[in-house]
Amino acid sequence: MKQTIDELPITKEIKDVLQQLGIKEKNPAYSTGLSWGGENNANTRNINSPADGSFIAAVNMVTAEDYDQVVKTAQEAFKVWRKVPAPKRGEIVRQIGDKLREHKEALGKLVSYEMGKIYQEGLGEVQEMIDICDFAVGLSRQLHGYTMHSERPEHRMYEQYHPLGIVGIISAFNFPVAVWSWNAMLAAVCGDVMIWKPSEKTPLTGVACQHIIRDVLADNELPEGIFNLIIGDAEIGSLMSHDKRIPLVSATGSTRMGKKVGEAVGARLGKSLLELGGNNAIILTESADLEMALRAIVFGAVGTCGQRCTSTRRLIIHESMYEQVKERLLKIYPNLPIGHPLDGTTLVGPLIDTDAVAAFTNALEKVQQEGGTLLTGGDVLSGGGYESGTYVKPAIVEAENHFEMVQEETFAPILYLIKYKGEVENAIELQNGVRQGLSSAIFSTNLQETEAFLGHWGSDCGIANVNIGTSGAEIGGAFGGEKETGGGRESGSDAWRVYMRRQTNTINYSRELPLAQGIKFDIMD
Repeated sequence: MKQTIDELPITKEIKDVLQQLGIKEKNPAYSTGLSWGGENNANTRNINSPADGSFIAAVNMVTAEDYDQVVKTAQEAFKVWRKVPAPKRGEIVRQIGDKLREHKEALGKLVSYEMGKIYQEGLGEVQEMIDICDFAVGLSRQLHGYTMHSERPEHRMYEQYHPLGIVGIISAFNFPVAVWSWNAMLAAVCGDVMIWKPSEKTPLTGVACQHIIRDVLADNELPEGIFNLIIGDAEIGSLMSHDKRIPLVSATGSTRMGKKVGEAVGARLGKSLLELGGNNAIILTESADLEMALRAIVFGAVGTCGQRCTSTRRLIIHESMYEQVKERLLKIYPNLPIGHPLDGTTLVGPLIDTDAVAAFTNALEKVQQEGGTLLTGGDVLSGGGYESGTYVKPAIVEAENHFEMVQEETFAPILYLIKYKGEVENAIELQNGVRQGLSSAIFSTNLQETEAFLGHWGSDCGIANVNIGTSGAEIGGAFGGEKETGGGRESGSDAWRVYMRRQTNTINYSRELPLAQGIKFDIMD
């Protein structure tokens, strides 16, 4: 039996948010395309806020049969969408961006309440969606190919790009809507249709986005199946990965998950776009502006409670300033405001769930067993507004780069302090000495040091920053990393090409048929 929103045990503020975003019942789920469905499906999942533990809603997880119907719906929608001129597709994305502007505050609050990041970050995530819509609108008139000269007389050669078809998008809980939008808005102007599987930990923000998009599609008399949402577990993700009807699967998450997706998609010779683990470092050289660096370090390490793929995990400090940096951080960390993410004074919200808390405490135990020293933090908070059991005190640990736990990515606010001696090349070697390769940063006012960091012998990461932190990428640049981060690129620059198939065309406008390379092949008398 469905439950009305008024009966939910959450604050009026959050009830108002859900109503503004069109989520009015207990069981929001999409079983086919954008239709409500699954009322008789017993396979439900309860969604509780990590902020206070309150039940928000129950969602119905799709079945394999539901999934198959969604794919068929998407296939039919593609037949329509691919024929819409790219600038007209851009116009639809522009309207989606305008709707997101209208609902920015409400959607930002839902992101914050369902995921746990502070409200400012929730607003920032929605703004990122708006920004990528703006980027995609401009892109819709710039899907350029190339022309080239043919060696054969009266021939013309050029390249063009065509839509792939269905793009499967598997997103993670930490950015429940922004990373989806990076993929979906670019793919949309490229002429693709989308099937989105959000994290089962944060599906309501996905439902809210689908409501917004559904209205835009309806206003423009377009098929709902252009944008599709499926709420499911890893088995549904596996179906997407193995499905030959989906030429591209874009997956964001752990390296372990990404390997499974990449293996499945590769086995059928499909395309995969993987955005996986990060183990990001900031290097502080002797010439670093410490006041500027400290702001970047703390935001990078504790922002989103350390649950960004670009979070700062390692701080590699020159020995001459190591003690000074440590002392400053040990003064800052105990005073960080930890609390409800919708409280305007909070800087550190909760972890996503108690499993994440267990991973946090286990990592701290293991690194200390390896010889690391816990300098501050590491406590799990309880009582006094922390009843959800998801709040922790961000930790600082003195460690060595080769420690097993330092080599791993723990999705939690743990910052490892690592000392280096000598030249900047020694720091770069430490930074590169992990399996992941997403984001990196150096703080230095020495031109030789910064150029060494950016040179081909420098940072091996997909993102390399100078005098800014590892976290907080703009949408204009391509986002992604190397090594076990997966090698994918999303968002800006020419990342759009992955969502299209490339085609070379040669046109003969002569009355002869000369062959390339001067080959003679005469069959006529």
